[in-house]
Parts: sequence; C-alpha cells; structure tokens
Amino acid sequence: MPSYDVMPNMELYQPARVEEALDIADRLAERGWLVGGGQDTYGWLKDRAKSAEALIDLSGIESLRGIRETADGIEIGALTTLTEIANNPLIQERYALLSDAAGVVASPQIRNIGTIGGNLSQDVRCWYYRRGLSCYRAGGNLCYADTPEGMNREHSLFETSRCVAASPSDTAPAVVALDATMVIRNVDGERTVSAEDYFVGPAVDIENTTVLRPGEILTAVRIPSTWANATFYFEKVADRNVWDFSLVNIAAAFQISGGTIQNSRIVAGAVQATPRRLTRVENAVRGQARTAATGESVAALAAEGARVLAHNGYKVPLLQNLVKRSLSA
Repeated sequence: MPSYDVMPNMELYQPARVEEALDIADRLAERGWLVGGGQDTYGWLKDRAKSAEALIDLSGIESLRGIRETADGIEIGALTTLTEIANNPLIQERYALLSDAAGVVASPQIRNIGTIGGNLSQDVRCWYYRRGLSCYRAGGNLCYADTPEGMNREHSLFETSRCVAASPSDTAPAVVALDATMVIRNVDGERTVSAEDYFVGPAVDIENTTVLRPGEILTAVRIPSTWANATFYFEKVADRNVWDFSLVNIAAAFQISGGTIQNSRIVAGAVQATPRRLTRVENAVRGQARTAATGESVAALAAEGARVLAHNGYKVPLLQNLVKRSLSA
C-alpha cells in the first residue's frame, strides 16, 4: 500500500540549457512535468491530485532568468522570481503595474522562490479539483462547486462553462493590461502569443488553462514600450494580507492626455478562469476624466453578464468598487 507521507517516485531531470530541456520535454511529452520554483507543483504531487513520471527542473537554466531592456520595451525571463520583479528599478519606474502585482503574491518566502512563468501558468483554484475529485476539469462529468451545496465562495462569476474555478494569479491581469507577449519554445522553434490569448477558459479547453502543450516551455514575457510610464493602478482584495489568493483583483493602465483618458486596459482577476478584460468599461471611459464620477458612471458595466453562484455574490459589488477605485485613485 503506498505511503502518503512521502513524495511518489519520479525521475528527475535537471538540464542546464534550454535546448536540453526542450529535448527532454519533447521526448517525455505528457509524462513529464516542468518545474520552475515548484510552489504549485509540489502541492499537486504531495496531495496525489496529479502525478507525473518525471520532473524537468528548469531552475538551473540561467538564460531563463533576468530582466533585459530591449529596443521596444523589456523582456523578462520566465524563471525570474517574483521578488526580483517587484524590486527591479526598471520595472518599478516604467511598468509599476507589474511590480505592484508581483509584490503582493502570497508571502515574501514564496515570492523569493516563485517565478513569473509559474505564477502566470498555474492551474485554477478549487477545493474539489485540488483534492482529486473527478470533476469536469479532471475528466469527470460534474462540477461539484456549481451545485446548491457547493463550496463556491472563491469561484467565478463569468465564463462558467462546466467549470466555475477561478484563476489564482495576481500577475496575469497585470501582463494582460500591459499588452505583454508570451514567448513559447519547442524543439521546432519559437512562437509568440499575446498575453490575452495565452490564457484559455473551460469552454475552449476544460483540461488546460494556457495554450502551452506537452513539449513546450514558456521562456520569456515581453512587455512593449507602448504602456511604459502610463498611469497604473493595481489592487488585490483577499481574506488575509499575506499568503492568500485574491478574491478579486484589478490591474489598470491609463494613457492620459489633457486631463482625459485617451486609452486604457482594465483587467480583473479571480472572477473567471482567465484574466477578464473589461472592454466595455475601457470603451466607456475613453475621452473621460479619471475621476470618482467617471468611476461611478461605469462601475455597473464591469459586472454585466455575471452569473452569481450560491456563495460568491459579494464579488459583484467588490469588482464594481475596484473599478471605481482604479478610476478615482
């Protein structure tokens, strides 16, 4: 009988180069599990909710670390830690939205180890899914949270097709708001995907939350100069100030000229399985002043189309109030 006091047996690969990691990932395909900081991975494996025949530890690949200035913005290696992003002077000066988001993830200890690639690519949060029950996302035919008796206080308001679990990432809304590009590599080459398209909801793919497929590695995040030095706002609401996931968060970037909003990107997190771009709010505030009155006038648009579950109705006014605050800060 297996012991649940120790980790299950797995092979361990520790490549030192991206090319080596890609070869291993391609060969192992679905049998391998990519590990960056491992903060989410080890919980899955320890709880036996998921398993892998082999771990591919990317932490020794130095080329996947660091923050580099480019001709059109910056490039962040996928293994760059959240602490490094939160404290980086270049990001703080030009893209403070991301440093603010990275600085409130979990706890200082986790931020010291957790990576931007891992935080962006982590799986959804759900009591039932994480405890290994056979829900839709795990290959079953039921969403345990979407029932009258379900524990769904932390779950989604939008795009609840078969699964109502919400995205847990604090940095995901920020990179979408900054119009970032994700760099993905496999043995055949490199492809780029907009941050907005990197995340996928349950109506598109019930088993995966990103476009990454077996054999592929997220190597970098590129942020264009388009939103450098814009006016930013990030706020996270959680039950506790540290070591907790968002109930709702908001990431907003505004380009303001002559006292009016010329352009904006406003993205909410923890309200669906992917970051939710609030395009109706963005369109409504264009040409308006960034004031409390503007926030009041558009707040209701943020929650249009929401489907409230038994216990998460509080997220509707919370989302609306965060939109107001982003426009009146």
